[in-house]
Amino acid sequence: MIYKVYYQETKKEVPVRERTNSLYVEANSEREVRYKLKERNYNIEFIQTVEDEFLEFEQKSEHFELENV
Repeated sequence: MIYKVYYQETKKEVPVRERTNSLYVEANSEREVRYKLKERNYNIEFIQTVEDEFLEFEQKSEHFELENV
């Protein structure tokens, strides 16, 4: 399953929409996503499942790149 992760670069950074980054991770669960990203010290705001039409839409974006973690 593919997940879209919304995050800030550091845990000290306050979540502000204009500075929120996102990345895509393939994993079996949200817990696995968090485990894979724990070394990066991100302030994870939200993790969203991406599937079906939403996945097709996201894949058309120039920013879609599946992280290899």
